[in-house]
Amino acid sequence: MKLLLIILIARSLFAAVDSKPIRVRELVALEGARDNQLLGYGLVVGLNGTGDKRQTFFSSQSLASMLDRMGVQINPTAILVRNIAAVMVTATLPAYAQNGTKIDVTVAAIGDAQNLQGGILIQTSMRGANGKVFAVAQGPLVTGGFVAGGRGNQQTTNHPTVGRVINGGIIEADAPSIAPGQSLKLQLLKADFSTAARITAAINRKFPRVAGKEAVASAPNPGLVNVQTPEEFIGKEVEFYAQIEDLAVPVERLSKVVINERTGTILIGKDVNLRPVSILHGPLSIDISTSFITSQPEPLSGGKTVVTPQIGVGVKEDKAKSISLSAGATVDELVQALKQIGSTARDVISILQALKTAGALEAEIEIL
Repeated sequence: MKLLLIILIARSLFAAVDSKPIRVRELVALEGARDNQLLGYGLVVGLNGTGDKRQTFFSSQSLASMLDRMGVQINPTAILVRNIAAVMVTATLPAYAQNGTKIDVTVAAIGDAQNLQGGILIQTSMRGANGKVFAVAQGPLVTGGFVAGGRGNQQTTNHPTVGRVINGGIIEADAPSIAPGQSLKLQLLKADFSTAARITAAINRKFPRVAGKEAVASAPNPGLVNVQTPEEFIGKEVEFYAQIEDLAVPVERLSKVVINERTGTILIGKDVNLRPVSILHGPLSIDISTSFITSQPEPLSGGKTVVTPQIGVGVKEDKAKSISLSAGATVDELVQALKQIGSTARDVISILQALKTAGALEAEIEIL
C-alpha cells in the first residue's frame, strides 16, 4: 500500500490558459460541409492459407454468390477455400468530394482469418447511412503487422487482420454537401461564448455594416455564428468564405492533463503550471501471517491433540522521499522529479488527482 501526502504551502495563482491568434478555419465548420461514413462487405483473396476456415460459412457463401454472377455455379457447402476472408470495408467520404475522387479504405476481417497479409480486396460497393452506393473499393492490402512461424512457435506483431487499401476507393456519386449560399452558418468545433463573440467581431470588422442594414455576422448561441453574404460577394460565396477562414482571432484554451488509468498513460503539456507545493511520498508495507502450532500429548496420558494458531503482524515503512517545487514549476518538472524518486505511473496519477483536489494544479484533468 502506498502512502501519498500532499501539503499545500502557498497560494500564488498562475494562469492556466494559452491565448494566441488562431485562424477561423481551425475553430469552425461550415454547416452542411461534413464527412460521411461509408460501409461495405467484401472478400479478400490471394491469402496463403491464412483465410477463413470452415466455421466461417458466410465467406464460402459470398464466394459462391460472386462466382454465380460470373457464370460459375458451385455448392457453397462443398468447397473449402482457405485463401479467402470475409471482411468489412470502411471509409470516410470527405465533404464536397466529386465523382472519380480516390480515397483510402480500411479492411478488417470478420471471420476467423489469421492474417490478411498479401491479400487483394475484390470490388466492393460502399454505402452511406441512407443505403446509397457512394464508392467502390478494390486493390492490394497493406497491413501494419505480420505473423511469423507456425504451430506452437509463432510470433504476431500488431494486428495482421486489419489493413488499408491506399487510394483503393473510387467515389461514384458526389458527396451530399451543402454549397455556400447567401446565408452561412459557422458551427464552432467547441462551443464557447468568448470564441463565438470574437469570431463575430472579427467578421464584422473585416466586412463593415452598410448603412441601414444589419451586421454581417451575429452569434445566437455559443456554438453558432450566422453570416449573411454581402451584396458584393453574391455569386462568389466561395471567395467570401475563404476570406472568413483566414481571419485570426485570439482564443483562450484551458490547459489539460489527460489520464488513462487503465494503461497508466499520462498526457500533459509542458506549460501547465503548479502552485508551490511540497510532496511527501513513502511506501508503507503491512504483512499479516498466521501459523499453526500442534500440541501432541504423550502416549496413554489421556490428553487430546490441540492446534493453536499463532498470528504475527509485521510493519515495515521506508523513509519518505520529499519533493519541493518553487513558484512557476510545471507539471513536466513534477513528473520528472517523481520519476527520480522511483514513483510509478499510477503514483503520478494519484498525485495529480490529489493536486487538482487541493487546488494546486491549474489545469483540467480528463480521465479516459
